[in-house]
Amino acid sequence: MTGSAREFVVEADGGSRGNPGPAGYGAVVLDAATGETLVEAAEYLGVVTNNVAEYRGLLAGLRAAAELDPDATVHVRMDSKLVVEQMSGRWKIKHPDMKPLAAEAARVFPPGRVTYEWIPRADNKHADRLANEAMDAGARGEQWSPSTSTAELDAATDRAASAGRTAGSRRSGDRPTAAPAGAGEAADVAAAGGDAPSAGEPLPRTTTRTGAGSAASGGGEAAVSGGGAIAGERVGRAARTGAGSAAPGAAEAPAAADVRAAKVVASPGWGPPDMGAPATFVLLRHGETPLTPQKRFSGSGGSDPSLSPVGREQAERVAESLARRGTIEAIVASPLARTRETAGIVAARLNLAVTVEEGLRETDFGAWEGLTFGEVRDRHPADLDAWLASPDAEPTGGGESFAATATRIAATRDKLVAAYAGRTVLLVSHVTPIKTFLRLALGAPPESLFRMELSAASLSAVAYYADGGASVRLFNETSHLR
Repeated sequence: MTGSAREFVVEADGGSRGNPGPAGYGAVVLDAATGETLVEAAEYLGVVTNNVAEYRGLLAGLRAAAELDPDATVHVRMDSKLVVEQMSGRWKIKHPDMKPLAAEAARVFPPGRVTYEWIPRADNKHADRLANEAMDAGARGEQWSPSTSTAELDAATDRAASAGRTAGSRRSGDRPTAAPAGAGEAADVAAAGGDAPSAGEPLPRTTTRTGAGSAASGGGEAAVSGGGAIAGERVGRAARTGAGSAAPGAAEAPAAADVRAAKVVASPGWGPPDMGAPATFVLLRHGETPLTPQKRFSGSGGSDPSLSPVGREQAERVAESLARRGTIEAIVASPLARTRETAGIVAARLNLAVTVEEGLRETDFGAWEGLTFGEVRDRHPADLDAWLASPDAEPTGGGESFAATATRIAATRDKLVAAYAGRTVLLVSHVTPIKTFLRLALGAPPESLFRMELSAASLSAVAYYADGGASVRLFNETSHLR
């Protein structure tokens, strides 16, 4: 970090009118020394949960700060106890779908340059107001843009408070006041699999924020445009009650509903405005290798076999099929030999270059590489049982867990969505990465990986929209091989 690096305060918030329901986030970057507002950012997200909106607000704020000064130090202030504790490392992130969200936020700045602080909701008015503006804009079929001044909207918030509005519902035009500290947080944490304080336990109070200063004119959208789309990792946040207290058992049903809501992905055209052409990933599994017919584990930690004669013929057939369709604009491949060879055959037919992407590699299966399922069952029964039961379990010998693979694929997806916005790209990869792309797009649980059949040289497709929505268009298409 250079001696001239700046210090920023990021305040972020997110909300969902229904949980899941129409949602949005707001984020503001302040100068830590003066309190001046440097960037405002907000976005309508479609139908997602509160937790997704909170994390999206955090990501937007961090990215806006990085745009201003990538060497800066940042102090994040949020009224989400869950996000603050998870990002501070004090609460373990147990739910596998939450891990990619936290991992993405942690990558914006190097470790040690970002600190987190919980603040009461009453002290997070600026970000809360932006989130509501984004949701209001979405309800009108519009994108958010800076409008009413901070002073005017803060005055409206105070008037709403005196009129008796509560924090339990974020309706269009309703600027909610703060719920008592701790309200809804037990359910909030339970929904994500964390350790929650008891319903009556107060959350730590902190100092209020300094004045926000004047709003930047239109700076927020440019600072965060094109980044941070999260599709599929829909982990819930139980709705705060207006009363500010949890009745016995009240948190359980919303929490369970939120976990189910984590599986919901907003459908493009159902509420959000037209976001333009999506980034479409055509997912091609490589052709057969000598290990494929024997159903042996073949990951990134083994011998890296090349295509068999059958596999090369399969690649020729898929190349001919894609040439007839004429929609592929770029080709990206895993670095392993079987995928690069498959991609090369297709690229020669389509007259395109191949870009190698490390994140598309197959899972490392450790000591199981080259073995059949039965052989693994005989040699490592306990490890296999654990692997089948939990996405966090690693194959024997230090292989890669499915949870780790999901984190890697989510990051790779976001990188490629940003790079190929509005284009159709062929991604040549492997069984686990392709299934993970599909699982995340559908919001399906980790065990769904064991319930998908993905043939050699098959095609699948997912479209990713600018609002974070994803749409699975094709799965395991093999008609070109017949």
